[in-house]
Amino acid sequence: MEDEPRLDPAEVTLLYAEHAEQLTNFLMGVLRDANLVQDVLQATFVKLIEKGGQSREETRKAWLFRVAYREACEHQRRGATGNRVPREKVEPRVVDEADAADHFVRFETVELVRQAMGELTEKQGEVVRLRVYEDLKFSEIAERLGLPLGTVLTRMRAAMEKLRTWLDDHRV
Repeated sequence: MEDEPRLDPAEVTLLYAEHAEQLTNFLMGVLRDANLVQDVLQATFVKLIEKGGQSREETRKAWLFRVAYREACEHQRRGATGNRVPREKVEPRVVDEADAADHFVRFETVELVRQAMGELTEKQGEVVRLRVYEDLKFSEIAERLGLPLGTVLTRMRAAMEKLRTWLDDHRV
């Protein structure tokens, strides 16, 4: 273990300053819980300290995002998000009937899309999240994931077909 390359603390600090905000936004899209996002972000940088020296400098940003995504998936697998209720669902708000109906329709649609996203493979879901929640171009997604552009496009197309089919089958 002692022979594993370690990053210089100044480099870790620099990487945090450069990427923490993007990682936070990305994780919010995946987890939708600010407290859990901070836990996963911390775990990601702990991994960077422990194992980041094994990654190549030119692909370190992509490495960070892969680790963050895996940590988020691990938290979800352990059920870390299952017991949390988002604050906006608990705080009372005064709304008129039209707003309430509109809110319900949007909520129902979001829930359907969330369920549909659960039907995607992990690789398809990763591409969709990067494209939708981080608004990355396909070339940027390919670079971040270290994949050929064609592979990213194929995963996105397959994901969109699967989402469209699932949503068509489950619409009321």
